[in-house]
Amino acid sequence: MAGLSADGVRAVVQLQREKGRRHLRLLLGWEVFDEARDLRRSIELDVLHNSLVFAAEKGLPWPAVAEVGKLTEELLTDTQGLPISEALQLLHDKLTLCEPKLSPFKACCVCDYFCNTFIRHYHLYQFVLCQERDLRQHLAHLEVCGPPQPLPLMAGTEVEAAKHQQQLAALSAAEAQKRTDMLLLQERLHWEKERMLQRVYDRVNAQAETLDRKVLESMVREAIRTQIEAVHEILQTEIQTTFEILDLRLQKKTLSLNPPATHPPPPSSEDRAKSTKAQVQKKKK
Repeated sequence: MAGLSADGVRAVVQLQREKGRRHLRLLLGWEVFDEARDLRRSIELDVLHNSLVFAAEKGLPWPAVAEVGKLTEELLTDTQGLPISEALQLLHDKLTLCEPKLSPFKACCVCDYFCNTFIRHYHLYQFVLCQERDLRQHLAHLEVCGPPQPLPLMAGTEVEAAKHQQQLAALSAAEAQKRTDMLLLQERLHWEKERMLQRVYDRVNAQAETLDRKVLESMVREAIRTQIEAVHEILQTEIQTTFEILDLRLQKKTLSLNPPATHPPPPSSEDRAKSTKAQVQKKKK
């Protein structure tokens, strides 16, 4: 900071904050550092930059602004490990040495500035500047995927219309599923019926030589009962499924007859011409 010129501090102050900090780092000869990982260096740069901005805003000449920056750097370095009473005495001594370059009023303003900033938070600065940080940071490289290319606006669908279409599609899918379930049940019952009849036939063949009329009648009644039960279950399922399909169709019909309200289309060229003509005639009247 001792070699910092008046032109250098003027350039730092006249730049925006982030650009000014970067320019100040270059003038100080510091290497590029990570603001998050090297917090101590970042705070030192903030303190130095803030002191230059303060001195410039108070109207100090540029050589005096550079002198305030030098004083700030010395305070950050020389007060490390000192109690606050000794830090105040050190600040007083350094301001006394700077009085030839600063008017008494300006020296008082600079003293107030350091008391309200550096001395006020002295213990916090001591904690940051005198103790090493225990870095426990994990770096992860994340891939950012951009959004897909949107479709043309004319190919889009209004939100309510899209919901309406989804409801119709869901009802159609439910109806198709009902029909599929009914066919699967019919096949299963048909297979059960064939299995029961085959079992009856096997019993008849096994007792063909000793089969009497009563046993045969019993087997026939059992076969008929099996057929009736299968047909009854099929009919009952078909009736229930048919009512459910009709209910789904009724819901689809109701939705189709009550589509969502859409925004009116833009007026055609003919409509605009008629509107313009009507306005002209109205003005003539």
